[in-house]
Amino acid sequence: MVKSSAIKPLSDFLRNSKSHIQNLHATQEPEILTVNGEAAVVVQDAAAYEKMATLAEQAIQDARLQSAMNYFRDGGKGISAEDVFASLEKKYLTS
Repeated sequence: MVKSSAIKPLSDFLRNSKSHIQNLHATQEPEILTVNGEAAVVVQDAAAYEKMATLAEQAIQDARLQSAMNYFRDGGKGISAEDVFASLEKKYLTS
C-alpha cells in the first residue's frame, strides 16, 4: 500500500534530491514522483529494491513449485528418468 506521504512532485525531488535520498535510505520505502499531478516514476533505495526483487523471484519460484506439486497431486504423470536420459543421449550424444 502506498502512503500518501510518499507521493511527491518531481520538481521537489529535483530541488531537494539529497534530503529525498536520505529519506529513501532511512525509511526503505519508495517514493512516487508526479508530473502535473500524475504518477510518473517510482524511486527507491537500492538495497530495498534488491530485497523486493529477491522476494518477487522467490514468489515466482514458489508458484512454479506449487503448480508442479498440484499437477502430480492431481494424478499427472511425469517423464521417467529412463526416457529423460534416452532423450538427452539422442539429442547430445549422437553424431
